[in-house]
Amino acid sequence: MSRVAKKPLPLPKGVECQVSEGAVQVKGPKGALSLSITNPAVRVRLDGGALRVETTDEEAIALAGTYRAILGNMVKGVSSGFEKKLELVGVGYRASMQGKTLSLTLGFSHPVTFVAPEGITIETPSQTEIVIRGADRQRVGEVAAKIRAFRPPEPYKGKGVRYAGEKIVLKQAKKT
Repeated sequence: MSRVAKKPLPLPKGVECQVSEGAVQVKGPKGALSLSITNPAVRVRLDGGALRVETTDEEAIALAGTYRAILGNMVKGVSSGFEKKLELVGVGYRASMQGKTLSLTLGFSHPVTFVAPEGITIETPSQTEIVIRGADRQRVGEVAAKIRAFRPPEPYKGKGVRYAGEKIVLKQAKKT
């Protein structure tokens, strides 16, 4: 069996888990998430204060490890949550929140607006920083990627929306 799937997944205080046939629901202080298990060879059981992922088929070993990693992300998300930080680099590039709408000025002739989906909170601590928080790791990353896609960093000056700490390899300018 997968080495990842063999490890039990302990549930921290304040996190409740319900395992039913083909589905797992996890509830905590940051929200509630659910996962449907589509492969009948993979089973999840609640053993004391920990979740265990088991498989009956040798071909589903890798899938059992994947389900265990997803469940681990769900438990961490409902207990402490996930966050991604974005930086705006460029003259005149700004971000501001108006309710649940993120308004971006990215050098276009029009302002770009983005409405935060359910379960995701977006904050702008400064005009050039965006912080995205939520319980679902996949949705937090997806929202960050959508916002970054409005103006990805360009390779000559590095202007655009980038992840915090992202290194942009700049190309050399044309030589004459």
